[in-house]
Amino acid sequence: MTGTPPLFVAITGTTASGKTELSMAIAALMPVEIISMDSRQVYAGMDIATDKVGPEARAAVPHHGLDIVAPDDRYSAGRFAKDARRWIDEIRGRGRLPLLVGGTGFFLRAVLEPMFAEPEVDRDRQGRLRRWLADRPREELEALVSALDPERAPLAIEGGPHRMGRTIEIALLTGRRLSEWHRSALPGGEGVPGVVLLLDLAREATVARIDARVSAMVDRGLVDEVRGLIEAGYGDDTPGMTGTGYREVTAFLRGERSLDEAVEDIRINTRRYARRQVTWFRHQLPDHAVRIDAAWPLSKRVEVALKAMKAGGIDVPSAPFEHDGEGLLTGA
Repeated sequence: MTGTPPLFVAITGTTASGKTELSMAIAALMPVEIISMDSRQVYAGMDIATDKVGPEARAAVPHHGLDIVAPDDRYSAGRFAKDARRWIDEIRGRGRLPLLVGGTGFFLRAVLEPMFAEPEVDRDRQGRLRRWLADRPREELEALVSALDPERAPLAIEGGPHRMGRTIEIALLTGRRLSEWHRSALPGGEGVPGVVLLLDLAREATVARIDARVSAMVDRGLVDEVRGLIEAGYGDDTPGMTGTGYREVTAFLRGERSLDEAVEDIRINTRRYARRQVTWFRHQLPDHAVRIDAAWPLSKRVEVALKAMKAGGIDVPSAPFEHDGEGLLTGA
């Protein structure tokens, strides 16, 4: 890290790596407020497939970045960067530590790096192009983005349809590749220094946790949640409904898949997403990121996290900690 004091701590990792559990354990030991760093949890009414924290956790610790847009709105990494900077300033102004928690790597990088001042585009043309892109299959989007911006294509493809669509939009509406804009445009804001903690979980354990989580989501009422969203008028082209869990259940409700097939599709697609996350973390995280074994007992994960935070320049509780009967750390 640079010599600039860190202004936040980020806890990231693949799906089902235990980010929420670790963040809530740290919140029990020191004054923090949590900023959700998840591109799907921003959508109101989409709680189960996004594995959003419930009312009890929100009552215990202030949370930001949840339920802030409707499912038919678009929420970009640039928009998150602006919101997160404001939340970080406000939280620090209250004398608390901002804790960014989530697995959307693009969001984390948007905070750590200077903000990109986006070029102006014709909104009418943009709307028509977005509607056209929404009807294109993924394979066609991948071919388009590879042809229009080959330098950025691998990153855009990793980010999915929205990221690919954004890359295509900029190239077609401005006549310049997004990769070129990033190199030449003036930054719209400085990067924010922070301590980054990565929860690292073996592939076999990740798969097992994902499979269990998907089963739990179905038991909690995922089908009814998706049915309610469809009845509210949200369809396949709605940004929020393109996420894993929603598109597969939508196919079931249309009679295109059995429920068992839809659930298995969710498991497969979530595993694929976790693999993409691993690839992104391997190549895109800053060098100062600290890896924590997500299979360790919670008490050890908290202990290592606190040590890493202190080494990175974060003020952590100075009192010694003891393990309680459940293996958690408590102030002595």
